Amino acid sequence: MIRVLLVDDHPVVRSGVRGMLDGEPDIAVVGEAGSAAEALAAVLAAGPDVVLMDLRMPGGDGADATARVLAEAPGTRVLVLTTYDTDTDILRAVEAGAIGYLLKDASRADLLGAIRSASRGETVLAPAVATRLLHQVRQPAPTPLSARELDVLRLVARGQSNVDIARSLFISEATVKTHLLRTFAKLGVSDRTAAVTTAIAAGLLESPRRGPD
Repeated sequence: MIRVLLVDDHPVVRSGVRGMLDGEPDIAVVGEAGSAAEALAAVLAAGPDVVLMDLRMPGGDGADATARVLAEAPGTRVLVLTTYDTDTDILRAVEAGAIGYLLKDASRADLLGAIRSASRGETVLAPAVATRLLHQVRQPAPTPLSARELDVLRLVARGQSNVDIARSLFISEATVKTHLLRTFAKLGVSDRTAAVTTAIAAGLLESPRRGPD
């Protein structure tokens, strides 16, 4: 018997999901929680095999609740069931340890199959979610910048103009522009702000410290 806990802040949603699961010979709903704050206590009290976890709830979100649940009950499988499919939501849930990610427009057959797969430790992803994750994985890494291109970008990050950068590095303003154009091409961006942001996100550049040099 697969023991399932429902975590969602909408009672009508919990009731609807319970109705979908009732009658299945191998699945039993053993408890419910109406918020992220209640989720951990409910898991410890009910000892479910699978938790159906909503993401957006009062008192904390489902990703944080997932991490707390798995820290206290590592054998539990958390299956996210939500209406949200943004890259940020998906990645946070996966990084928190969720074994699967389903959208609330899933069919009854898909939901039942996902619960059974999750209980066996198998990853379950809605097709749209799987596509987004693959897109993230396949994003090409930025081409490494040369030492001089990084020098220029660091000064851009500090708010210096092309003229100021040329003076600081003892090069011409035209050379600064050339370095910036090459940097834009390597990072796949079209302006100075995006170049700095992308380089920081890729770990090529540290966040600038404001204040005197």
